[in-house]
Amino acid sequence: MAYDEIGGTAAGVAARLDAELREAHPATVLRAALDQFGARLALVSSFGAESAVLLHLAAQVSPRIPILFLDTGMLFGQTLDYRKNLAAQLGLTDVRDLRPAYADLATQDPQSDLWRTSVDACCNIRKVLPLDRALGGFDAWITGRKRFHGGDRLSLPVVEAADGKVKFNPLANWGKAELDAYVAEHQLPAHPLVAQGYASIGCWPCTQPSEDGRSGRWAGQEKTECGIHVARAPGVAPNVGGDI
Repeated sequence: MAYDEIGGTAAGVAARLDAELREAHPATVLRAALDQFGARLALVSSFGAESAVLLHLAAQVSPRIPILFLDTGMLFGQTLDYRKNLAAQLGLTDVRDLRPAYADLATQDPQSDLWRTSVDACCNIRKVLPLDRALGGFDAWITGRKRFHGGDRLSLPVVEAADGKVKFNPLANWGKAELDAYVAEHQLPAHPLVAQGYASIGCWPCTQPSEDGRSGRWAGQEKTECGIHVARAPGVAPNVGGDI
């Protein structure tokens, strides 16, 4: 649904919805997002350590919501298995695997070792650009970010605007206790690596076991985000079109 049909710009729509939904249950946020945007709404999931909660909530609202999964080519094999098994268990019918463009890999990372010299550049070609291209077909998207992750996420709103799109963060208000209770209530399967001490799971070169939330991601570096949630400089447009 275009913004002129719902009354305003992405920023205006996000501000209105955040005021309405900032204390709402995640399921209510998801229903409002779907009511507002319909087929122009997608959910982005890593199928990581905490992903089952949001995916289960979304499946209850509509199992047909497009789920965008970034298959970077650097994921743990356990993550790929978990993506397949969890999607089937929850009855999700539109999970889309997003992969880096062959041309980007051939020119920028032909040996698959770019992560050794520039993690930002590696994340850009394997995550940021593929997601930009996929989101070109949507006006809004859903994330699994939460305030308790810390860092830039401490002030996370439930609804925000970024790069001309509306972003919903239904779990922004939930802490680990709420997540654990939901998993137990609905008997959701854990990512296989959680039992091995991984509290947050991304690509294998940049993920270590850790009991402290996202501290196992890019350990020893200042980097805390892969780039898909980092604000762009003014005038920098997302890369849309091309191979996914």
